[in-house]
Amino acid sequence: MPNYTPFQMRIYVFLFLFIMPFFLFSQVNKSSGFDYSSKYNSSDSIKKANKKVATIDMYRIITLERDTTYIDTSLTIKKLYSFNYLRKDTFGLLPFSNEGGTYNTLQYGLTDYSPLPEFGFKAKHFDFLEANKIRYASVATPVTELYSKTVMSQGQSVDAFITVNTSPGFNFSIAYRGLRSLGKYINQTASSGNFRFTTSYKTKDFRYSINAHFTSQDISNGENGGITTPQDFESGNSEYTNRQRLEVYLTDAKSYLHGNRLFFDNLIRINPEKGSNNLYVAHQFNYENKNFVYSQMTVPSNVGAETIYRFGNSYKTKNIYDQTLYNKMYNKLGLVYENASLGKFQFFAEDFVNNYYYQQVLILDANTIPAKLNVRIDNFGGQYEYRKNKWTGKFIYSRSFTNQNLSNLDAKMQYDLNDKIQLFFRYQNMNKMPNNNYNLYQSSYVSYNWANDFKNEKINAFSANAITPWMDASLQFSTLNDHLYFADVSSVNDIAFNQQILAPKQYSGTINYVLAKVSKEFKLGRFSLDNTLLYQKTVQNNLILNVPEMVTRNTFYYSNDAFHKALYFQAGVTFNYFTKYYANDYNPVIGEFFVQNKKQIGNYPNFDFFFNGKIQRTRIYLIAEHFNSSLSGNNFYAAPNNPYRDFTIRFGLVWNFFE
Repeated sequence: MPNYTPFQMRIYVFLFLFIMPFFLFSQVNKSSGFDYSSKYNSSDSIKKANKKVATIDMYRIITLERDTTYIDTSLTIKKLYSFNYLRKDTFGLLPFSNEGGTYNTLQYGLTDYSPLPEFGFKAKHFDFLEANKIRYASVATPVTELYSKTVMSQGQSVDAFITVNTSPGFNFSIAYRGLRSLGKYINQTASSGNFRFTTSYKTKDFRYSINAHFTSQDISNGENGGITTPQDFESGNSEYTNRQRLEVYLTDAKSYLHGNRLFFDNLIRINPEKGSNNLYVAHQFNYENKNFVYSQMTVPSNVGAETIYRFGNSYKTKNIYDQTLYNKMYNKLGLVYENASLGKFQFFAEDFVNNYYYQQVLILDANTIPAKLNVRIDNFGGQYEYRKNKWTGKFIYSRSFTNQNLSNLDAKMQYDLNDKIQLFFRYQNMNKMPNNNYNLYQSSYVSYNWANDFKNEKINAFSANAITPWMDASLQFSTLNDHLYFADVSSVNDIAFNQQILAPKQYSGTINYVLAKVSKEFKLGRFSLDNTLLYQKTVQNNLILNVPEMVTRNTFYYSNDAFHKALYFQAGVTFNYFTKYYANDYNPVIGEFFVQNKKQIGNYPNFDFFFNGKIQRTRIYLIAEHFNSSLSGNNFYAAPNNPYRDFTIRFGLVWNFFE
C-alpha cells in the first residue's frame, strides 16, 4: 500500500466532507413522477398505478463536455471489438503478449495532443484513466455492470460499476477495474487496479450543476526487457513452445505507476430564471499526483554464458530503485454568455502548476542534473459553441501570457445531413510544451540521466470523418515540427556488449503524416462481413515517425436466434494484419517506446475465432485468439524483442442489472 502524505490525507478528508452534504441533502423525498423502482423497459417491469415506466433515454452516460449517450446492452460486432482490458475498440493498437502490458501504436492518428506538459512515461498510461475519460451517469433506477474475462495464465480481468440516482438531480457511481495475469514468459506478471468514484448534482431549476470524481490508480508490471535469442523463438523448435524456456534480459525488474486525482467541474447560472439570454460562471479544478518507479534487484543479466549490463554502467551493484514524483494543480475560471440564437461565448483564464521532482541533485563530471522541474503556466482564451439546425460547432483558442509561448487553436464542426449521414471536421494548431521526462530524468544507470531545455513542439492537424449508410470514412493530415522522441544512441561498443542506451531527441525537420481509413459492413441474410482498412504514410528525411502503411481488420460472422429466441448469438472469424515496418521498441527503465531502425516486424496473419451470445442483458464471449499461431511461422512480434500472443482460448461476460 502507498504511504500517503499529510497533503494527500487532507485531500481525502476534503473529498469526504464535500460528498457527505450531497448525500444528506438528497435524502429529502421529492416527487419526480417516475417510479425509480421500475425496471429497464416495460417487458421487464411491474407497472404501478399512476407511475411512469423508465425508458432507455433515462439511463444516460455523460462526458466531461456534457455530451450524452445511453446505456446499451445490445450484442453487436462492435461490442466484441471493445471486449478487452481497455474496454474500447483497440484497432490501431498492438498489445504485448500478456494482458495488462503495454501496447505498440500502429495508427499514429490515435495520438491525442495537449499543449500543457505531461508527466511522461506514456507507455505505462494506456490503462490510466485521465480526467477527460471519466464518464458520469444519470439513471432512473440503480444500474450495475460486471465485466469479467480470463487472462493468459493464473489471473482474471474484472471491471465492476454501479451507479445510483438518490434523487433526479443527484447521482453517484463507484467502479473498480482490477487485473492480475502471470503471463507466458519469465518475469511478465501484470497487476493493476483502477478505482473511480463519480458524483453529479444539479438543482431542480438547473441553476447550478457539478460533475466531480476521485480516482486512485496503480499499474504494476514485471519487466523482462524482451527475449535475448529471437532465433530460438523463430526456429519453431518444440522445446520453446513452453515460453518459460526462452531467456529474457531481466528476471526481477519491475515498473510501478501510481496516481490519485481529485476533479471538480462547476457551472452556475447568474440569472435566476433561464431565458433566451443567460450568464454563467464556470470553474474547473484538477489536482493530481503520480509517481513512477523502476526497480531491479539484480543488475547484471545472463545471456547464455555471457554476463551483460543491458542498460550500461550503473551506480549501484544491486537493488536499483528509481522513483520519479509528480503533482499538478489546474484551475480554469470562465464567464459564459448563452444566447438562444447565437450560441455560447466563453472567456476563460487557466492556471497550471506542475511539479516534477527527485530526491537529490546529481553531479556527473561537468554536468549537473537538477532535482526538480517546476513550471507555472497561465493562459487566457475564448470558446464559442454553436448548435442550430443541422450544424454544431465548437471553437477554442488559448494562449499563455507567461513566458512559455503556448498556444492552442481547436476548431470542431459537425453537419447532420439527416439521421443516417453525419460529417465531422476538425482543425488543430498547437504549440506544445515537452513532457517532463524529455527535459529531466534521473536513474541509477549512468547513461539514463539528462537535463534538457527542448523547444516546444509545433503541430498542425486536420481531420474529416463521415458516417454514412454506405461506409464510414476518415481522413487526417498532420504536420509536425520540432517533434520529440526517444532514440537508441548505443555506440558500436555498446552494441557489441548487447547494451541498450537511450536519450531524448528533437527532430529539426518537418514530418508530414497522412491517414485514410474506411469501414464497411456487408450483410447477406444471416451472414455479415465487417471490414476496416487503414492506409497511412509519412514524408520525412529520416526514419523518425514510423508506421505500417496498411492495417486491416476483417470479420466474417453468422448471426441467429436459438432456444425460441432466448439466445441471440454471433459466431465467426476475425482477421488482423499490418504490413512490415520499423516498429518502435520498448524500454522499461523510462517506461517509453523509442525509435529503432534495425528490425522490422509485421506481415503476419492473425486469426481469432469467436462465439458471442446474449441472454436477456448478459453478453457471453468465447474467443480463440491467434489460433493460427503454430501454422504460420513464429515471426509474430509486438515489438522487436517482444513476441505477440500465442494461441489462447479466453472467455468472459458483461452483465447488466437494472434494479
